[in-house]
Amino acid sequence: MAMEKEAQYSLVQLMETGIPQPMDANDERLLYDGFIKETNMPKKTASHRPLRAKLIFNAIAGQSDESPRQLADILTEMQNCNILPEVYMVHPNSQVEPVVRSAIKGGINLIVVAGGDGTIDSVMGVMIGSSATLGIIPIGTRNNLAFNLGIPDTIPGAVALLREGRRLKIDVGSVRSGHTRRWFLEDATLGLLSDIYPFADSVQHGDLTQIGNLLSTVVSSTPSRLRMILEGRKRVDMSAYMVLIANMPYIGPRFQISPDVSWNDNLLDVFVFSDMSKLDLISYAVQSTGGAVEDARIKHYRVKRLTIRSNPPMPVLADGMPLDEGSVTAQIHSRALAVMGGAIHTAMGEQSQPHSHKLQKGIRK
Repeated sequence: MAMEKEAQYSLVQLMETGIPQPMDANDERLLYDGFIKETNMPKKTASHRPLRAKLIFNAIAGQSDESPRQLADILTEMQNCNILPEVYMVHPNSQVEPVVRSAIKGGINLIVVAGGDGTIDSVMGVMIGSSATLGIIPIGTRNNLAFNLGIPDTIPGAVALLREGRRLKIDVGSVRSGHTRRWFLEDATLGLLSDIYPFADSVQHGDLTQIGNLLSTVVSSTPSRLRMILEGRKRVDMSAYMVLIANMPYIGPRFQISPDVSWNDNLLDVFVFSDMSKLDLISYAVQSTGGAVEDARIKHYRVKRLTIRSNPPMPVLADGMPLDEGSVTAQIHSRALAVMGGAIHTAMGEQSQPHSHKLQKGIRK
């Protein structure tokens, strides 16, 4: 796939129009250099040696009308930290992976994503197993991954962390269903959770008209019979409306499914919602907004690998992205991605030590 040409932008254009416009080909230059010249801003003395970075900026993440100011703020903070970014502006048809792959091949070891969880998912696949480090500036809607890793939700704080934070090696999950395979950082879902995700996501983005569709989907849902093979040896049969495979302690709109979930224990946490009515599921969702809720009917397994067959087949999502229906295989990849994260007291995954046992049934008391 041919790589798209990177667009370079003038800060003046960004601030005047509010919409990124390409500069003339005869006057192309790095946005960072143009930013310094056009603002005539004196450089703050930096105590760090210059650090090259690739900045993937998604102008349509979060509040898109704020993106010109956000980009200006990011570049100001990067200048203060002596970080030298090459900027790539994401647009709806962008193919970001070739851009990131080229940057890493060219010797850039810091890939900074300014966007939301979806933008991060679009770049992390090519970074898994590489020597490059992911930096995150959360300007999306949920910013759930940043929350899990203790990354500040302010631009100055997030940029400062690129220099002063901890380089974390985090686990990454993979899921295969039918003929498709995807990586996931937060979770993979089967069944009702996958069915309602598009409507719940729209509601969280402000489209309250989807509440009716969300509720009708819950009402019309039916359970599936499941056969799960855990660690290639233990078989479990049951009926359930949904299954959640978690790699992060907080998912969706920052629900904490269990305090035991960690991104650095080399295990997936699998939650099967069995023996629960639709009313029970709704009650559980409401209670979960106040923190983790224990319910003995939710079966909890901690595994490195599992296979799930469902009848009727359950829809499958990985970090909100759909996969084919079919037999599902999920597994954990230990310490597969390097990310700049927060301090020990704020990085959620560091609060719990890895558990010695590999298989657990039932919510831990």
